[in-house]
Formats: sequence, structure tokens, C-alpha cells
Amino acid sequence: MADEVVLLDFWPSPFGMRIRIALAEKGIKYEYKEEDLRNKSPLLLQMNPVHKKIPVLIHNGKSICESLIAVQYIDEVWNDRSPLLPSDPYQRAQARFWADFVDKKIYEIGRKLWTTKGEEQEAAKKDFIDAIKLLEEQLGDKTYFGGDKIGFVDLALVPFYTWFKAYETFGNFTTESECPKFIAWVKRCMQKESVSKSLPEQDKVYDFIVEIRKRIGIE
Repeated sequence: MADEVVLLDFWPSPFGMRIRIALAEKGIKYEYKEEDLRNKSPLLLQMNPVHKKIPVLIHNGKSICESLIAVQYIDEVWNDRSPLLPSDPYQRAQARFWADFVDKKIYEIGRKLWTTKGEEQEAAKKDFIDAIKLLEEQLGDKTYFGGDKIGFVDLALVPFYTWFKAYETFGNFTTESECPKFIAWVKRCMQKESVSKSLPEQDKVYDFIVEIRKRIGIE
């Protein structure tokens, strides 16, 4: 039986981008369904009744929610090609740790960069650069976080680069001047078709965030 794979997603979601890259890396054909988050579809509510959020991966009618869980699922089900997690248990645990760090730090701090002002924003800017520098240390001299090939941490992190124009414009800083090794890693990732074709343009995401700021009353 042929696999039926559907992704319920919203185009600027860095979490959805993770799954898009994973599916592209594995060469899996799937149906992409764009969700209107202000008018969620019955399918989304049925497939993710607990959180009612995107992204949701649907494989042969069964739903897998939460992006990092979905990426691990993809890696386990289609384990005959392009492994995303290391085979060594310790290395696998480390990859999960740093992917979790991205979830807890980069997303939350990044949000503060475009939703706050003054001292709170300045503190967020420092926290953001500190977090990126910590990730640079983990990258070390490797091509990717996964080593010679793109892996789990790379997939978890690189989608957030699409939001960097907004982070930097509203936060009034540049990541490249502070963390050149990190931006060099991003550029290596973007040379991969599985990444570049899965991510929207930064300008498009920036315009989307400008609209959100207007909607929530931040000028």
C-alpha cells in the first residue's frame, strides 16, 4: 500500500518548516494543506484535538503532532535513507537536548525581539546573541550540527533563520557581526535544496510579522 502523507501547516511556521525539510530530505511525496489559524479546519481540530495547533503530520490517516516528534517519526519510519538522528544513543540524546534548547530559547527570545521595547527588548537581544553563541560552540568546526550531513539539530534550528530579518530589524542588531560562524552554517544549509525549497523568503516573513504587530497594537 502506498503511503498517504499529509501535512497541515501554516507557511511562516518554523515548526512546520522542520517537517517540510525532513520530508524533502527523505524524498517523501506529500500533500500540503495550508491552515487558516483564525478559522481552523475541521481536519486540524480532529487530528490535533489536544493543542489544536499546526503542524500536524498525517500518515495513512494517523496524526503525529509536535514538530520534533514528527521529525523523529519520519526518521524512524523511513529509516532506509538520509538518517537525521545519530545511531549512537549518546549522540542521539545530545541531538535531542540541543533541539529542545532551540525550542525553549530561540523561539521564546525571538518573539520578545519583535513584541517588546526598551529594557525588555535589550535583555532579549543579549539573550538571543548568547544563545546563538552557545550554539556556535556546539557546532564547532563541523559542517553541520549533524556532522558531515544535515541532521536533527540543523532541521530544528535553520527554519528560524527565516525570521531573522524581523528579529534584527526590530531588535536593531545584526547576527552576522556577532556570530559569523553561525551565519556561515546557515549559508551551507541553504545550499541544500531540501532546505532552500522548504523555507519562505525572509522578506515575506518580515511583512507577515509587520502585519501581526499592527494587529496586536505594536508600532
